[in-house]
Amino acid sequence: MYLQNLSLDLLIVFATSVAVCALIIFTRDYYMPLIERRADSGAVQAAHKRPTPRIGGITLVVCLLPIAAFVPPDINSRFWLFTLSVLPVVIAGLAEDLGYHIRPVWRLLAAALSSIVAIILLGVWLPRTDMPGLDYLMVWAPFAWFFTIFACAGICNAFNLIDGLNGLASGVGVITALGLAAIASQTGHGSLVEMKLMLVAALLGFMIFNFPLGKIFLGDVGAYALGHLLAWFSIALLIRVPDLTTWAVLLIFFWPIADTFFAIYRRRRAGRPTDMPDRLHYHQLVMRALEITLVGRDKRHIANPLATLVILPMASLPVVAGVMLWDEPLKAFFALCAFSALFALSYILGIKNVPARRRPYMLKLQSLVGSADNVPMRKSQVDQ
Repeated sequence: MYLQNLSLDLLIVFATSVAVCALIIFTRDYYMPLIERRADSGAVQAAHKRPTPRIGGITLVVCLLPIAAFVPPDINSRFWLFTLSVLPVVIAGLAEDLGYHIRPVWRLLAAALSSIVAIILLGVWLPRTDMPGLDYLMVWAPFAWFFTIFACAGICNAFNLIDGLNGLASGVGVITALGLAAIASQTGHGSLVEMKLMLVAALLGFMIFNFPLGKIFLGDVGAYALGHLLAWFSIALLIRVPDLTTWAVLLIFFWPIADTFFAIYRRRRAGRPTDMPDRLHYHQLVMRALEITLVGRDKRHIANPLATLVILPMASLPVVAGVMLWDEPLKAFFALCAFSALFALSYILGIKNVPARRRPYMLKLQSLVGSADNVPMRKSQVDQ
């Protein structure tokens, strides 16, 4: 009976996601003039020629209602409170998606405000870091609050940065949620398993329209909301499972975090603002490599989802390691170091092996990672 009820709950969440996505697509003529003010389809980094709805993240927000209704009684009332914390980041993200050009710093502040609301309403925060010395500071509540807000806002931004290919951010979200659910299952926290699986159901409903054809995008509203949800789901797990090491959680969130840190390093080394969009994220390198070496420059509609299929298995490996090493801090730490080295090495080798004669800016990039594109570009949903 339990499994039957859970399956029905997942099906309802999935159906809600599909229905909302379909509604967004069918009503596109009413709001697309607002979105088109961004001129994303004309940006040099865009992967789609036809204007595409980029407010698909509303689907996740709507799906929070059935999720909150179906989560087990022991977390039901607190989950309803938690849904209120999503509002600041949703409002800022939606405003950006509708063409109001909300500056990155304001979107980050909105993400921080969402975490502040969560801390106030729930009275909980990140309990530990497993970093020598830092945990002594974490016992001081103001520092723990600040660190929690900083970390959660960073996760929100990280998911926004990887939202550049059909199915990539949502696919990584599915993998991340499944990783957290696997740990919750191993440690006997069934209610947290259900909560995370219902988020997976919502993401899968969205992915039907997003991958591989890209009929709808998460947008800032979806990427930031997804990051906020997953960050706080992990905090709930860390609070309930004292033996869970944060190094394992970092492994589960590895791909968006690694891409963000590498982007910061790349832009700083090139002497550019860290919030200036470029075309040099890992997923963009993979997509362009596929265009140049396999499918052709005029086949981006093929290279885009194909790059996602290449990246998702790579993004899954650190998640698997995090699940296996959830209560082994030292091994999880060394695994995180190993994956970080592999990420950087594969990026650099990829840059060096892309035929520079076919991509003139690769000549500069091969001499200094991050200095290739000196022209500021507008942020695009499909190629940030």
